[in-house]
Amino acid sequence: MGDFNHIAKLLIFAGVFIAVAGLILLFLGKIANIGRLPGDIFIKKGNFTFYFPLATSILLSIILTIVVNLLFRR
Repeated sequence: MGDFNHIAKLLIFAGVFIAVAGLILLFLGKIANIGRLPGDIFIKKGNFTFYFPLATSILLSIILTIVVNLLFRR
């Protein structure tokens, strides 16, 4: 039974983390122009639209790497 408690706590933490990250991105998208950075790929031809946020993904990866390293540094 002890293993299930550990997994349950991990899932709760992951859910809260994802929810907080979603809220941050929601409000950051309204404040900053995140998601429309130079380097993001946007193709629109007729009724077909393709959007791949390459630069935004790289920027968020760098920011999250720094935050996680600061939080878990011992």
